[in-house]
Amino acid sequence: MRGAIAPSRHDPDAPTLWEQAAAGLILALLSGALLGPIFAPNQEETPVLRLVWPPIYLVILGLVGFRARRMAAAWPAFIPLLLMVVLALASGLWSQAPDVTERRVLALGLTGVFAVYLGAVFRGIALPRMLTATFLALGLCSLIAVFVFPGFGVHHAANAGLWRGVWYEKNQLGMVMTLGLIAASALLAAQTDQRDRRLALAALAVCTLALLGSQSKTALIMAMLGGGLVLLCRLIRRMGPVFGVVAVWCMGAALVGGLWAWSEFSVEILALFGKDPSLTGRTEIWDAIARMTERRPWLGYGYSAFWLPDSEPMEWIRHETGWRVPSAHQGWLDLRAELGWAGVGLVGAVVAVTSAAVLIRLTGLGRREGYWSLAWLAAFLLLSLSESVLMRHQDLPWTLFMALMARNLIPDRAP
Repeated sequence: MRGAIAPSRHDPDAPTLWEQAAAGLILALLSGALLGPIFAPNQEETPVLRLVWPPIYLVILGLVGFRARRMAAAWPAFIPLLLMVVLALASGLWSQAPDVTERRVLALGLTGVFAVYLGAVFRGIALPRMLTATFLALGLCSLIAVFVFPGFGVHHAANAGLWRGVWYEKNQLGMVMTLGLIAASALLAAQTDQRDRRLALAALAVCTLALLGSQSKTALIMAMLGGGLVLLCRLIRRMGPVFGVVAVWCMGAALVGGLWAWSEFSVEILALFGKDPSLTGRTEIWDAIARMTERRPWLGYGYSAFWLPDSEPMEWIRHETGWRVPSAHQGWLDLRAELGWAGVGLVGAVVAVTSAAVLIRLTGLGRREGYWSLAWLAAFLLLSLSESVLMRHQDLPWTLFMALMARNLIPDRAP
């Protein structure tokens, strides 16, 4: 494993081994692995978990200082980050819990800086390589938890028998393993050396096994989408532009056919994935939140202030749905509840600019990184439709989205 992620001898600016280890540790903590289930088994916010992050923030600042020149050259990526932090901080003026908003805005800003660091320092295939190694390690830890400590690694009440690994629940395991699968697919597509190939194949095997054990439907679809895009881009590169044109037309036809099938047979399609028409109660939650957000349509209830225990919005949602809802399970709706249409518009613009940059640089940066940016962008946007992952503090999917934004906005010739 050590040799698999060692910095290249041909690139003096490649991340050092200690940088890779530090970045991997921070990503593992952002995923919520191990510490949360041990110190806060009921998923409540505890002082112990808060104490973990100040040292991590110091490590982030140390990493940024070590790469000061590279970070200065990454100034285009700081513009959208600054705009989002300013909006979130300003929401403290009308937030239901200004102290919570201010604390979490700090976390949003610092993890955003870490994301820019990833995009600026881990160039080309270096980021997928580090992600592959990190998620392979987390996958192995999860398999140990499942087979050696099943009381910890396997669900026993709800979702009994399904794997959760070193996380709270199966969907977290599935999401992280999907990240590993996408990164490993990109590492293979980039066609580097044999060490990278062995690392990628090991990660594909471990992450696939853990993903199947979790039985997370959303994660499985994300993995198929991300991995499929990597494979498609690789085939287009090998077969030539004619194949690319045919593939795009086929994808368009498949999309139109899929939309028609969904409009006519949505109930049957959901049943194939073990879902009811309400998406396990999600549609009831969405209707209730939509009515609640109409009271503050433009600016929302404040960053990270909507779902606080015993808050007015949460109590109203609980009254409407009949149970204590933890989140909207829909990224854009959660964003609208917290920051209103202003937040939705800002994040939508960031996503649009990032998407354009990824497509423009697909034949350059995209080829060198094994098309990781395109694959994770597509998977992330799909995830945002079913989970609250937009503009989140201390959140792995959002951090990696910001990292891909940074690496695609930073000029290639940055020092």
